[in-house]
Amino acid sequence: MLRLILVRGLAAVLGAIAVILMYGGIVLAANGGSIYYALAGVALGISASLLFVRRREGVWLYGGIICVTIAWAIAEVGFDGWSLMPRLIAWLLFGFLVASPWVRGTLQPATTTSSIRKLFSWRGMAGCLLVAIALGSAIHMTSPRRFDPRYQAGMVSFPEVRAAAGGDESGRDWPQWGGNLAGERFSPLTQITPNNVGQLELAWTAPVAATEAGKTGGLEVTPLMVNGIVYSCSGTHEIFAVDAETGKPVWHSPVLGAPGRPCRGIAYYSVPNAAGACAGRILTATGTALLVALDARTGKPCSDFGTNGKVNLLEGLSTAPEGYYRVTSAPQIVRGKVVLGGWVSDGQYWGEPSGAIRAFDAVTGKLAWAWDMGRPDRTGAPPPGESYTRATPNSWAPMSADEKLGLVYVPTGNATPDYFGAQRRSFDDKYSSSVVALDADSGRVRWSFQTTHHDVWDYDVASQPVLTDISTGGHVVPAVVQFTKRGEIFVLDRRTGTPLRPVTEKPAPQDGKVPQERLSPTQPFSDAMPSFRNPDVRESDMWGVTPLDQLWCRIRFRQARYEGPLTPPGTTASISSPGYVGGMNWGTGAVDVDHGVMVFTSGRVANYVRLIERRKADAMGVKPIGDGSKASDYGGMAAQAGTPYAADIKLFMSPLAIPCQAPPLGFISAVDLVTGKLVWSRPFGTMFGLQFGTPAIGGPIVTRAGLALIGASIDGRMQAIDIKTGKEVWHSQLRRGAFGTPITYTSPKSGRQFVVIAAGSSPQLAGNDDAVLMAFALKRR
Repeated sequence: MLRLILVRGLAAVLGAIAVILMYGGIVLAANGGSIYYALAGVALGISASLLFVRRREGVWLYGGIICVTIAWAIAEVGFDGWSLMPRLIAWLLFGFLVASPWVRGTLQPATTTSSIRKLFSWRGMAGCLLVAIALGSAIHMTSPRRFDPRYQAGMVSFPEVRAAAGGDESGRDWPQWGGNLAGERFSPLTQITPNNVGQLELAWTAPVAATEAGKTGGLEVTPLMVNGIVYSCSGTHEIFAVDAETGKPVWHSPVLGAPGRPCRGIAYYSVPNAAGACAGRILTATGTALLVALDARTGKPCSDFGTNGKVNLLEGLSTAPEGYYRVTSAPQIVRGKVVLGGWVSDGQYWGEPSGAIRAFDAVTGKLAWAWDMGRPDRTGAPPPGESYTRATPNSWAPMSADEKLGLVYVPTGNATPDYFGAQRRSFDDKYSSSVVALDADSGRVRWSFQTTHHDVWDYDVASQPVLTDISTGGHVVPAVVQFTKRGEIFVLDRRTGTPLRPVTEKPAPQDGKVPQERLSPTQPFSDAMPSFRNPDVRESDMWGVTPLDQLWCRIRFRQARYEGPLTPPGTTASISSPGYVGGMNWGTGAVDVDHGVMVFTSGRVANYVRLIERRKADAMGVKPIGDGSKASDYGGMAAQAGTPYAADIKLFMSPLAIPCQAPPLGFISAVDLVTGKLVWSRPFGTMFGLQFGTPAIGGPIVTRAGLALIGASIDGRMQAIDIKTGKEVWHSQLRRGAFGTPITYTSPKSGRQFVVIAAGSSPQLAGNDDAVLMAFALKRR
């Protein structure tokens, strides 16, 4: 009796699943999608009914469903394990239950002929599976191959040594956020090699100063090391210093910021011909809009800088709710000036604070110049009663600089609000989502290059421009390499902004169904470089843990507009791939200057976007943040007040909070900057010990010994990768995810090479306590 109850319970569960598959399958088919789910639902419903009335034919029919499903799955995705998983695993698990002795033992003998019984015997089912695999393979092999733009420029083997140009040749310190002003993230150190990296061990840890019962607000910082001291900051913007050899505390400052507004980096400045207090100083710009100078030896404020060591960055900006303007990247120091931009809250209202770029004297804190793109002839502070031009594009990402050329390279975002641009002015459209070269002495624009025209996708240029000298044909060309959230890599002459790799203007999708909007008819594509904009998304790319959430994702895909890259947002749902995470984000890349090869990570998670008419948004209570609303300044509901539309922006996720796209979702790759070809590319980040490929936060560094060192993945691993092959040669499980960039240096006390990374997760992704700096070195002999 109990076995019968269990069998009928199993049949009821299968029947419920069948109803979902039938209903969802009909909806999917009605939207132009696959008919498989509807047919599978019907067949499963019949199988469940037969099992419920104890008919053995229900088992046979279920076996037939598995055979057809295997053929269909292989026809769609071949033998890709991650893609086959949601299509087959659940069916097979239930299949083991259906075919188990305790189920078959309760069923009545079949009334069919002996030939049919032989067909559904174990031998017959094995034949069915072989036929299904062969048929699916044949269909898949004859299907058109999909274009992957990673390979559009071709591939090349790892090159021989070329003329080295760039990098800090001493390698002793790590004095800037990007290793040097150019942001190359290259170290000439060779003590740790691919052959001995397996002997790395944890040398020391240093707890990050914290408040609120150990909470740090997340940790995304890249530390610095100067003169035997490691400097870093916490998620609450405490600055602290530890001994580079032992990790023992030297000093720490009070809290300067607010939790949830991460400090990603700080700057070090040595005042020329100075001695005593603040001759060496730490400069940082906080999440509460303060520019702060501290004595590098003691951590005490520099009294000669601003007012008691602080400059209020809100001066000159229009009034806005607290938190609308803050600084999220390390400032850049060039020719004695501290140059910085700032984060302006995404998508809240037209007229948010200005994105003006400012430079302050690194000794006194006095304003040296300001670039206000709305008033290009005025390089000083606005007069009393006025402010810098509202709603201009901002620059929240790290900058780079060339002391010799006297240029600061500024990556800009799009003008607020992000997803509706009809109210943007000519200067907004000229400088948004660009890399802009400013004169370091005057703040005047020397040149600019736009990576996305009239950006309505939140494709801020989030990566630090990487300045490197490319040696080719016997000539050395000063270049700037700019990664983008779009996944395009632009290589420009850093003197003029002229593309060194051809850039093609291609027609862009225009059907956003927003009558007030104007869209750019073309967009720039860097066709002579590998592109990480991802292959065009298809229904068969939809993923899930089970067939049910995969079906949900398929329906959502078919219900949305998707016209390939740069599908514009509209009042009907659209898919934007890559999404606002990228592509490439603020982790940037690292250059092996000896070989002219750059290593970097990229992501594949798409966005699901819909504009909401103002009347509906008002009825929903959508207002700018700071007003008790449902709006967010990073994804979610963006109020976009003062425009006809709010925007609902989500990562394209299933109801189980899993990306709807099939893995891999993240890659680490190497590109030859001389030939413009891909050297290697592989999934980055693991799940259950397998190469799943996850989005990365943070980036790599490279060493002359041939290693790329990186944390950045959400699996919380620190990795060493052989730059020639892309293979992992060492890893260590960290206490927390490491979402900054590591550094490497030589300790002046012992001469040992250390690798240090901040492990403390991200306020967006994970818990944020127990944050530490972790230092690795070779075992002592």
